[in-house]
Amino acid sequence: MSIHIKHITPAIHARFEGVIPDMEIDNVSIDSRSLQNNSGTLFFALKGQNRDGHNFIPALTEKGVRNFVVSHIPEQAQGAANFFVVPDVLKALQDFAVYYRGLFSFPVIAITGSSGKTIVKEWLNFLLSPDYNIIRSPKSYNSQVGVPLSVIGINQKHNFGIFEAGISTVGEMEKLEPIIRPAIGVLTNIGQAHDEGFTGRAQKIAEKLKIFKNTEVIILQKSDDVQALLNPGSKTFTWSFEEGADVKIGLKKQSGSTVIKASYLSGFEITIPFTDEASIENAITCLMVLLYMGYTPEVIGTRLSALYPVELRLQVKNGNNNCTIIDDSYNSDYQSLKIALDFLEQHKTHKKTTVILSDIFQSGFETDELYRKVARLLSAHNISRVIGIGRTISKKLAEFHDFYPYKTTKQFLSRLNENTFEDETILIKGARNFRFEEIVVLLEEKTHETVLEINLNAIVHNLNYYKSKLKPETRVMAMVKAFGYGSGSYEIAKILAHHKIDYLGVAFADEGIALRHAGITLPIIVMNPENSAFAAMAAYNLEPEIYSAKELQDFIAMARQRNLNNYPIHIKLDTGMHRLGFMEHEVDELIQLLQNNNLVAVKSIFSHLSSSDVPEYRDFTLKQIALFDKISSSIIEKLNIKPIRHILNTSGVYNYPEAQFDMVRLGIGIYGVGNDAFERQQLQTVGTLKTTILQIKDIDPGEGVGYSRRYITQQKTKIATLPIGYADGIPRAWGRKGGYVVINNQKAEITGTISMDMMMVNVTGIDCKEGDIAIIFGAAPTVVEIAQALETIPYEVLTSISQRVKRIFYKE
Repeated sequence: MSIHIKHITPAIHARFEGVIPDMEIDNVSIDSRSLQNNSGTLFFALKGQNRDGHNFIPALTEKGVRNFVVSHIPEQAQGAANFFVVPDVLKALQDFAVYYRGLFSFPVIAITGSSGKTIVKEWLNFLLSPDYNIIRSPKSYNSQVGVPLSVIGINQKHNFGIFEAGISTVGEMEKLEPIIRPAIGVLTNIGQAHDEGFTGRAQKIAEKLKIFKNTEVIILQKSDDVQALLNPGSKTFTWSFEEGADVKIGLKKQSGSTVIKASYLSGFEITIPFTDEASIENAITCLMVLLYMGYTPEVIGTRLSALYPVELRLQVKNGNNNCTIIDDSYNSDYQSLKIALDFLEQHKTHKKTTVILSDIFQSGFETDELYRKVARLLSAHNISRVIGIGRTISKKLAEFHDFYPYKTTKQFLSRLNENTFEDETILIKGARNFRFEEIVVLLEEKTHETVLEINLNAIVHNLNYYKSKLKPETRVMAMVKAFGYGSGSYEIAKILAHHKIDYLGVAFADEGIALRHAGITLPIIVMNPENSAFAAMAAYNLEPEIYSAKELQDFIAMARQRNLNNYPIHIKLDTGMHRLGFMEHEVDELIQLLQNNNLVAVKSIFSHLSSSDVPEYRDFTLKQIALFDKISSSIIEKLNIKPIRHILNTSGVYNYPEAQFDMVRLGIGIYGVGNDAFERQQLQTVGTLKTTILQIKDIDPGEGVGYSRRYITQQKTKIATLPIGYADGIPRAWGRKGGYVVINNQKAEITGTISMDMMMVNVTGIDCKEGDIAIIFGAAPTVVEIAQALETIPYEVLTSISQRVKRIFYKE
């Protein structure tokens, strides 16, 4: 991209106020935190529900950014840069993408639907890449912001485009259509995703079809529901398992693969390496696109037989020798490299960073220009070491500092030893044919196959849901105690810090120290400080909760001994929880200790609600809030201070948003667990605990399964053994309370007694095999469902998951 700023003003209908009218921009940004922002950046100051890009303009000007699209010019930035003033910054971004798309005239495929969009896009990219230089949406960039950013990635060498478009409510697709301007439309499966944004299925389908209003053809599975909503003049190319479509499809499943029989002109067969329904349907969609584009059955068969599972997620894993692995080992293109490097910056846990990178394909740039851009990206992110694998990258990045070239993955692995990597964050990013998954296997920490997958997108979604209930000025403290409620404290803290929360809360000093070692610089409050840890807390800049006069005296003594000055402390008041905190009659003694004392400074005053999630105790909760207001106001007046006040926990935010004071504390809600059914519907599942089937066997009637023969088969029964037990945190009682797991979308009842390392489940009637995935909890069963069955709370279920269970953090 190289666009003179004089073309931007009419393109986005802006008023220009600038100091450097003769400039060119070469990239677009909406994220002030990206290290890729520079003098050639055009920054769109988007306003979100909880963040305003205008607030970051002064800091960006200091970094050299000189061009901003804004709805108003911040007072402190007046005269410091070029400003394109518009009524609506998001619309301006979309208008800019429309203008930029108009500079290119190659054919484009638009893909929409409820599911399968990203898989179909990635597979079509693979299938068509031998013949075209393709630009496609990176990852799942299909939103009102993602689509413009995807299209802005086009350059002069691209000659084909594949973009996905997703919507969540009415009126959105009309804005995306002129940005993509597709020639070919592809409609994937229409399911229940985002139903809440529409009055019904018909309205959702009608809205999605608006992306195709100017296409030459729409490719889809034949459907009366869809046909009824198409424009009369729309040309379609349809498939069906029944007669009446352009292409009739038949299926024959065999071990590990499926034969697709297609009747079109003359019949032909192809084999794909999948047997699950979603993959088969997505492969048929791809077959239809290739048929429409004129590919022969022979070419289609050869290419579809080489399809592969697509990993859509950037994953964070623990590595050997105290390393952190960021696994993006299945694709390597310029646009996704930019995303991966920003992700690395957000989640690095060490100062030292290494990037293992393969040759880059489908960039749309000439080779020399591409690797100059790659070198600039790596330099902007201060990458400590780059390992290049491939003949091209080995030559083109040879001059990059600390660059280590290898021609093949095999050559790299042959020279790898266990001490090659230590105390560093490693991004592994390679094109599929380089088989970088072999590198990941060798570098990641070895644990058994049971994993707890943590969805970082869901963490952000849940955080923003609760933020939407707050006033803009209300601060947020997030609790990451107890190993992040079982999810992993370092990585959760990283994503929360990236989203600019104000405080982190931990239970004990060692948890805070671990976060400091992981590079977390946010203020951290220790909620249960022990006197023996005061010195360590001071050494690591951790701030204590002070709940008694004796504790305060002991901390002041430590502060005096270490010559501390105005060290931040947080005063806990007991307003009815009766766990920790100053009672009302103890406040005078507290004030006497704090008056004329410059060793400590009261940073906040807070209390804890005991029953904010219990509707029948509403009057009691309101009394707690009123008492807190009364006591804290008295302390503030007598000490003449202006501390932060906070009393609301997660359920308090949901049920008592009027009592926000200056800050709130979010805990289990961030992790996807709400108080009631409606609240849970607004949250996304964060943790999914899964394992694999070790063995399947057929058991005759009358046989016992597991310890103590607590389960006796009544008929011929198929039993699957899973490598997970109570040592991993699964309560033995769950097996006696109707417990189940989910295998291939079907419930498998837990049979017999859960043992230390294993459990058995009844898979009679379930199509499954050894090695298949079993979901222990996640979307179903939920931790709430398990907790209710066991007459406990979701906190206990989550925090019981053993440390020996591998945590994998991912971002879609």
